[in-house]
Amino acid sequence: MTYAFQAEGLVKRFGKTTALAGVDLAARPGTVLGVLGPNGAGKSTAVRILATLLRPDAGRAQVGGHDVIRHPARVRRLVGLTGQYASVDESLTGTENLLLIGALLDLRRAEAKARAAELLARFELTEAADRPARTYSGGMRRRLDLAASLVGNPQVVFLDEPTTGLDPAKREDVWGMIRSLVADGSTVLLTTQYLEEADALADAISVIDHGRVIAHDTPAGLKQIAGRQTIVVRPDPHRLDETAAILEAETGQPAHAPTPGLLTVPASGDAVFAAVVGRLAVAGIGVAELALRLPSLDEVFFTLTGHHDPQRKGTEHKDRQGEDQGEDKDREGKDTNGKAEGFGARLRRRRMERRAAA
Repeated sequence: MTYAFQAEGLVKRFGKTTALAGVDLAARPGTVLGVLGPNGAGKSTAVRILATLLRPDAGRAQVGGHDVIRHPARVRRLVGLTGQYASVDESLTGTENLLLIGALLDLRRAEAKARAAELLARFELTEAADRPARTYSGGMRRRLDLAASLVGNPQVVFLDEPTTGLDPAKREDVWGMIRSLVADGSTVLLTTQYLEEADALADAISVIDHGRVIAHDTPAGLKQIAGRQTIVVRPDPHRLDETAAILEAETGQPAHAPTPGLLTVPASGDAVFAAVVGRLAVAGIGVAELALRLPSLDEVFFTLTGHHDPQRKGTEHKDRQGEDQGEDKDREGKDTNGKAEGFGARLRRRRMERRAAA
């Protein structure tokens, strides 16, 4: 099978803390792999290895058939990366930020300008294109950061918790952008702590906890882990007891009423649901709601990890990563004397850094 990216047995330690303890990840071209886990699980570390920002202590990883250790420059030509925190240069305008990325990717000036204009329009930033990024709202910076990761038309896009801190409406906007990327042929690795985000976007999900992949399947497949399906019925309120009796007779389980007027009961499969539908029709009981539901991803997560909320407190290595990111941010936009750099100086410095890293 051909994979857009594949990691096998990744191990990474930060001092005495093991961030990754043998992680396997892979995604087919044109799909979304959701990587779900709590803070400190190892999600960001895995992404940074795949993006050539960290070297693993053990294991191997490939992107587009290129080894991330032996051929990092080739890998970087194929990928786009958006981290947990917007990494735009706040002293540059939106357009200048994208032109800087285009220059680093060796795009011709005209090509970079056209691509910048296209992305600014796509992310609804055209009106703010000539304003310094420091004047942008948090949501606008996040959109600019996403745009920057797409300047080179990457085959693989790594999105490390891209909707963290966004309000629900902006989160929906990002979801639409991710679906658009996949429709255009890109492969996406999406790390997230939002269960509904993984459910809505991912073709497959890997659940990571304490540096290990503890489950991998489609969203529907993972939901089977938490137990049986559930029949949900909201019948004519005058025939609630009669409906409950039918549910119990067909399933062998007593019906519950989690909210007034709504009945739920565990079901062993589609055949039981069909039998319930038939009995209700014969009895002439009208329903406002009738469904056969899989368990939620929240229930799956609890079954696998013992935690309902994946946003639990992070571990030591997460804190260290945060410190590293903070140091990088402090260095952003300054020369060795702490003075503000101009656009041209930043471009020269970053080109030198890129060549050194390659």
